[in-house]
Amino acid sequence: MDEVTADGWSWEENKLFEMALAVVDYAKPNRWETVAAMVGGNKSADDVFSHYVLLLKDLELIEAGKLDHKFTDCGTSYISEKEEDHKYLPLPLMQNLHLF
Repeated sequence: MDEVTADGWSWEENKLFEMALAVVDYAKPNRWETVAAMVGGNKSADDVFSHYVLLLKDLELIEAGKLDHKFTDCGTSYISEKEEDHKYLPLPLMQNLHLF
C-alpha cells in the first residue's frame, strides 16, 4: 500500500497531481476540479488547490536557498526525495489524459 504523508497525500497522488498540473491549462475555468478528477481518490478541488499553495511555498523556500530539498525530514509537507520518486509515472493517467 502507498505510504501517506502527514498532509494525507500518497506518493502516487503527488505524482498524479504533478502530471495534472503539467497538462491542465492554468486559465481553464474549472482547473482545480479537473486536477482533482485526475488525482482521483477523495481529493476535492479545495484539497488540490491547498496542495498547490503548499507546493508554491516549498518552491519559494528552495529558490531562496532556505530549504534543502534533499532532506525528507525538513518539515515541509510536499517535498519528498525517495527512491520511488525516480520511477515512471502511473500508466492509467497516461492512458486517460485525452479525457481532460
